[in-house]
Amino acid sequence: MKSHERSLATHLQADRGEQSGPILEFSGVHLSFGGLKVLDEVSFTVEGGELFAIIGPNGAGKTSMFNCLSGVYHPQEGSMRFLGTDILGMRPNKIAALGMARTFQNVELFERLTVLDNLMLGRHLHFGYGVPSAALFAGRAKRQELANREVVEDIIDFLEIQPFRKSFVGFLPYGIQKRVELGRALAMEPRLLLLDEPVAGMNLEETEDMARFMLDIRDELGIAMILVEHDMRMVMDLADRVLVVDFGRPVALGRPAEVQSNPDVIRAYLGQEHTIVGEGGSA
Repeated sequence: MKSHERSLATHLQADRGEQSGPILEFSGVHLSFGGLKVLDEVSFTVEGGELFAIIGPNGAGKTSMFNCLSGVYHPQEGSMRFLGTDILGMRPNKIAALGMARTFQNVELFERLTVLDNLMLGRHLHFGYGVPSAALFAGRAKRQELANREVVEDIIDFLEIQPFRKSFVGFLPYGIQKRVELGRALAMEPRLLLLDEPVAGMNLEETEDMARFMLDIRDELGIAMILVEHDMRMVMDLADRVLVVDFGRPVALGRPAEVQSNPDVIRAYLGQEHTIVGEGGSA
């Protein structure tokens, strides 16, 4: 493990109590808008340090699950427990404070702020001083600013974005922007990361870099992840377990090799019996 990885891992894993059983339980969730069923009896668990993937055709309900978990949507039935706490109906900021962070399909950064400033915004949960102290930049404000800055610098090293630390985000290449968004989520010190299509729109080199960082997050930092992604080759290479959904209903759940050969999964994707990932690329 590199020195910055060791420093970051030490900080992000500090003060974490032992969690017995899954860190997330998503049980029997139903979500409807009017007469439209978006999620229908969806259940899964995520273990600590697991890279759990959710796949399915467009409109299958994958992002809706993320919106439920992050408090944007409120399911009509079912339960969601995170680190032993019932989060159903909880406000998004409260869920984030428990240790759940998220990235988005489209890059959601402050384009006119630097990389450093965008990452510091991810530390907002860890600041505890008021306006007077901030205005004077003394005492608690100075100590906390320096401590949080140290964490952000470790994240910059971890994601290999040192050359861009003082660059305005709006001028950066798309692949670097996606890395910055991942860094901002890491800055929240999450126990669970929700990654919504993290490699969408990337070229092969950018995709391979992001895959490497995801493995490092799991293996070096010990952070659990839920990955929603259409790149089937990447999902099957990285994920510990995979949930397949179609029209809001679970189709299969298991190890990548088990899911990949499941006839119901193949029909959901292709309508006929082929493999999901052929030699030519991803479905």
